[in-house]
Amino acid sequence: MTDEASPPSLFSGPAAASSRPAAPVGDARIVLPNVPVIVGGLRRAAVFTPDGELDTLAPAAAARMARGAHPIVCHMPATATRLGCAPFYAHDVLELFAFARPARFCLPTPRGLCSALALAIPNGLEEEAQALIACVRALLVEISQFHRRDATMARGTAWAMARGGWGWGNSVLAALGVHGEMPHRTNVAAGFRVWDHLPEINDFYPDAPPANQPVSAAEARARLAELLGDNAEARPQQADFSAALTAAFAPRDQQGTPHMVLAEAGTGTGKTLGYIAPASVWAEKNEGCVWVSTYTRNLQRQLDSELDRLHSDPIEKARKVVIRKGRENYLCLLNMEEAVSRLGADPRQAIALGLMARWAINSRDGDMVGGDFPGWLTEVVGRAATVELMDRRGECLFTACTHYNKCFIERAVRKSRRARIVVANHALVMVQAAQGGIEDGSLPTRFVFDEGHHVFDAADSAFSARLSGGETAELRRWLLGAEENGRSRARGLRRRAEDLITSDNDAIDAMDAILQAATCLPGPLWNTRLLDGMPHGPTERFLALVRAQIYARCPDASGPYSLETETDPPVPDLLEAAVELEHALEILCTPTQAMIKALTTRLDTQADELDAAMRLRIESLTRSLERRVLQPLTAWRAMLDALTEQTPDDFVDWFSVDRIEGRDLDVGMHRHWVDPTVPFAKSVAEAAHGLVITSATLRDGSGDAERDWQAAEARSGGIHLPSPPVRSVVASPFPYPDITRVLVVSDVRKDDLAQVAAAYRELFLAANGGGLGLFTAISRLRAVHQRIAPALDDAEIPLYAQHVDGMDVSTLVDIFRAERHSCLLGTDAVRDGVDVPGDSLRLIVFDRVPWPRPDILHKARRNAFGGRSYDDRLARLKLKQAFGRLVRRSGDRGVFVLLDPMMPSRLHGAFPEGVSVERVGLAEAVRLTRQFFQQQDD
Repeated sequence: MTDEASPPSLFSGPAAASSRPAAPVGDARIVLPNVPVIVGGLRRAAVFTPDGELDTLAPAAAARMARGAHPIVCHMPATATRLGCAPFYAHDVLELFAFARPARFCLPTPRGLCSALALAIPNGLEEEAQALIACVRALLVEISQFHRRDATMARGTAWAMARGGWGWGNSVLAALGVHGEMPHRTNVAAGFRVWDHLPEINDFYPDAPPANQPVSAAEARARLAELLGDNAEARPQQADFSAALTAAFAPRDQQGTPHMVLAEAGTGTGKTLGYIAPASVWAEKNEGCVWVSTYTRNLQRQLDSELDRLHSDPIEKARKVVIRKGRENYLCLLNMEEAVSRLGADPRQAIALGLMARWAINSRDGDMVGGDFPGWLTEVVGRAATVELMDRRGECLFTACTHYNKCFIERAVRKSRRARIVVANHALVMVQAAQGGIEDGSLPTRFVFDEGHHVFDAADSAFSARLSGGETAELRRWLLGAEENGRSRARGLRRRAEDLITSDNDAIDAMDAILQAATCLPGPLWNTRLLDGMPHGPTERFLALVRAQIYARCPDASGPYSLETETDPPVPDLLEAAVELEHALEILCTPTQAMIKALTTRLDTQADELDAAMRLRIESLTRSLERRVLQPLTAWRAMLDALTEQTPDDFVDWFSVDRIEGRDLDVGMHRHWVDPTVPFAKSVAEAAHGLVITSATLRDGSGDAERDWQAAEARSGGIHLPSPPVRSVVASPFPYPDITRVLVVSDVRKDDLAQVAAAYRELFLAANGGGLGLFTAISRLRAVHQRIAPALDDAEIPLYAQHVDGMDVSTLVDIFRAERHSCLLGTDAVRDGVDVPGDSLRLIVFDRVPWPRPDILHKARRNAFGGRSYDDRLARLKLKQAFGRLVRRSGDRGVFVLLDPMMPSRLHGAFPEGVSVERVGLAEAVRLTRQFFQQQDD
């Protein structure tokens, strides 16, 4: 069920008439709902009735049945999308799986469920419908076999979920042996009180600063050999790569002059273990920590798995390796407690919260983004009781929180202080650097940036500023807390700080002044007031004029997409509104600085009186005021000043309206660095002693080797360091000319979507699935999906699509990876999340050359970085990264097709040396594709 679906009142005890015995003789505890099974396809749906009849219906007829029958389904939102109807109440087998196997993953399809439960894999919709009954039986049997402690908690949780309308409630309670009696209130509550079942966090005091012993090439090679084991095949490129990285682990000779190694390692080199080897040697020799940063969740998971080779003992690995993400990625126990406390007023929330509690108690680390939290659970039960329980608004109370010593976030933070390897992501590393360091104000000294071709983009995001309605309203909410009626958990500055400053009149006065000045920021319903032309306060007045300028200047303001315009020349009254807002923000800055001063003074004058917990809270609040309030206020004031003066040469300013399908979501002013590697070099690289930036696609493919290296140094920040980076390149071991083919289709008009769709259809059929379709626009993706779905359905080739199916990208990629003959459509951005070794990905079709979008920011960078050659460089890198998805391991092969007759030959350098680019008509491309795979199979 989801937030949109309203459950009927099904709970009437375990012996409810809506359930039916459906189990082997002698196992009366296994009871199934007396409802049909529905599995939706692209053009038909399979229905398996309670009396054993199997039927096929049109999607519309199946949708009518679903609305009244409360059927058994797998992934209700996706099923509703396939049936072409609104969400409906259903018995979703994924909910049952999440209850029975918390913190364990399965693909959210009937085939995926069968695979996870070790059942026979079904073929076709009809077999899938029957298989779902087998999955339900298997899960209920597992529940009936819960050990005593888990069964006791599960009974109370399931009872509360059943009272909330959970369709599986009767079946689960029967499996747990509940026969009508209500469990004791304590047992009902116990399953939801996650915090009672988590261990206290041990104190992890930081180590002394690490030593400075170097790592030799021989040591790196020896460690790599240990990690690979005695029976590993010889991979000299991997050993050479590992040895080259040791330069980044040499002692620093001068402050601000780090050792940077730029290392391009072709796909198949084995770069993950290649850099783990020298990093782990340095960490052991020097008793220090190396931070390994990635861009995608897929690589973080891969790294976590590869580190099992370094630490085969799970206990040792848990002590020495930490997966570290930002606070907004973890379940907040205080948010969970507050949600649970409202169950009396809204018992229906017990369904989602019960599944969340089951997960949290069993989770490895409470990570809800890429950890052991199944991404499909949010899609199935809704956001309110899942992702909205994370600390996404920076409202942490730190030591004032009753759950501080069991907090998932705090556990990861403390463990990372003693870890030897911390696996993080580019966003966290950059944001921490922009804010002046990690939680204790320190910065790591050794970094490895994998997926290094994304360093530029990550820095661009982290070191930018945005003065918008959403950002300013969020700051007001952080300071004032919840002002609107409802269930908001916003706590506000007063709740965080009042018990810290009870005897400090200066701090109390400063806080009162902050709260008064914060009313200049947009309050609840600010967007509605802007749309109605009734702004309130200086920020809303400024934003209303910004919006007016955007709509006045944009040529296609009535379209569905986001809008932007230059800041100069301003519309009438805009400069006056900017001056008024800058003055209001200055008034907010002044007491904020006074409160920070009062808090730091207390840390000094009461150093001998404050206990550790109180000191930590004061330090945390001080950092929060600096990072959450002063830093953005300072940036916003500088941006407003530039409107009346001039934007500094290093920056680009512009106005924008963010829209989705023509609906305004936010409006504001942006500031980005023209070259974001300048602050990256200053804040991250120069503060470090050594760093590795590695990727399979660091260099351009212009044909000029020196120019390509210079481009890599420019996009990684190496050109801004006092000493030049060490360059290293290790070629891929794959024989690309023998195992790949690149085709440019010359007779398909890219502006004729009928022709484009026909090309996708015929190419996917020629490859018998295994195709990834990449698009430069969502509208083109949807149009092609609609046109090709019937033909692929007739060929029994499953088709999945981003922005069409009711699943997130990572879930779709997981399904695509598991189903050998499926096809997946996604936007250009999907290519980074697709890591599909093997035969499941054997064809990539790109709808056109991925030229950069000519927005205001890109125009400024184009002028600064070389004009047309900059456009060519970005397009080549995107093509290079997309092509790199085809071959991930030995034995892979594939065809890359570009449906753009305007593809210039100067972009051919995107492909590996020796791979020829063939320009052919569509009919020939289809023939060559079919022939390629037939020959490979032979």
